Amino acid sequence: MLKESLISEFQKIVGKDNVLTSPEALKAYSYDGTTSWIHEPDVVVFPTSTDEVSRIMKLANAEKIPVTPRGGGTNVSGGSVPWHGGIVMVMTKFNQILKIDKENLTATVEPGVVLQDLTLRLAKEGLFFPPDPQSFLGATMGGIISENAGGPAGVKYGVTKQYILGVEVVLPSGEVIHLGGRTLKNVVGYDLLHIFISSEGTLGVITKAELKLNPLPQARKTLCVVYDDVSVAGEGVFRVLENGVIPCKIEMVDNWVINRIEEMMPIGLPKDADACLFFEVDGIPEVVEKEAQKIAEITKQYGAKEARIAPNMDEANKYWLARRAGFAAVFGKAKQVFAEDVTVPRGNIPKFVKKIRELAKKYDVEIVVLGHAGDGNLHPAVLTDPANKEHYERALKAVDEIIESAAVEFGGVLSGEHGIGLEKQKFMRKVTEPAVINMMKGIKALIDPNNIMNPGKIWE
Repeated sequence: MLKESLISEFQKIVGKDNVLTSPEALKAYSYDGTTSWIHEPDVVVFPTSTDEVSRIMKLANAEKIPVTPRGGGTNVSGGSVPWHGGIVMVMTKFNQILKIDKENLTATVEPGVVLQDLTLRLAKEGLFFPPDPQSFLGATMGGIISENAGGPAGVKYGVTKQYILGVEVVLPSGEVIHLGGRTLKNVVGYDLLHIFISSEGTLGVITKAELKLNPLPQARKTLCVVYDDVSVAGEGVFRVLENGVIPCKIEMVDNWVINRIEEMMPIGLPKDADACLFFEVDGIPEVVEKEAQKIAEITKQYGAKEARIAPNMDEANKYWLARRAGFAAVFGKAKQVFAEDVTVPRGNIPKFVKKIRELAKKYDVEIVVLGHAGDGNLHPAVLTDPANKEHYERALKAVDEIIESAAVEFGGVLSGEHGIGLEKQKFMRKVTEPAVINMMKGIKALIDPNNIMNPGKIWE
């Protein structure tokens, strides 16, 4: 419980309306996008400037109060849950697009800018920010950077870290620093910029970012490729790539997800298919047409039952709407869903998917598969009910084996885009060399000696 005098100080800094202490507010900011982890803060504050963030941090550091930065709360690893209480610093009102520089293909944004708002604004200038996490309707730029978010377009365009030129950060001490810059090339000293990208709010508070942009592609084409075997669909991913076509998106949904989507919003997906791959190619119109045809030919050659090329944007948008609805379909069918985020080398997707099916039988639980197959980043989801203790325990064991199989047996990693947060700490210790974890802890201790920044996350 914080002293009333501190609450008053926060109110002086950001205004009374931007400091919340009601039971309803504390409850609302006690969980993330999954509700798997819950812990209430002592106070919720909404800064709207770098100066306000700096003043709050100075107070928090002096009093050794935990601070959890938070954007839209769309993360699904517990990263924005205030595990040690203290302050939840919500950045959603700190949300201006400060500059769009069309000549240099850059934009300057505040941390609370919602990705969808940025996307719509950039489109008016014929530009886009390639990272496209599926939570784009609510995800904010500070969180996207802190989690190094990815998305379907990662297969061609990469992830967030490749599009951040510079950041302004408020350190735990309240000091404001600037890392990186506005140029594409920058080799001035150590690359400290990337220490803060994917740091999950454990080092400081991002208050401004310089983004690298791309011109919007002239044309796009979407395919829905149908398979009788989800493992064969997995093979289709790397077969297309090894034949010289680099789609901007390759997404996978299995039979269970297909049928749940059709129940929610019938769009004509094949209910009898074991899996579908959604491909998108973009670029110059003539090239896009040829690449779409080539994908259809390659996938049929390697076992696809059917390759549907969307004849128009309406049809294409239906396929992508269906993919985005995948998680809603999953979460709506169980009391609790463990939606995992693991990445394996693309060549191992067929074997990994087969392993998931084996684990579903071994533990007698429903495990469904969807995800960003183009870069090997899959989201196997285990459905369970905490009220059924025996089933819940089996589900937890299945989750453990899925993560360990991806990271060890199949040469992948624990997290592709959702971070470690609270969810994967025990696996972090298992698969990461002690010297590496000690290096991370050393960096944390140097920047945040009082351990006030999002404590309890990543390795603790």
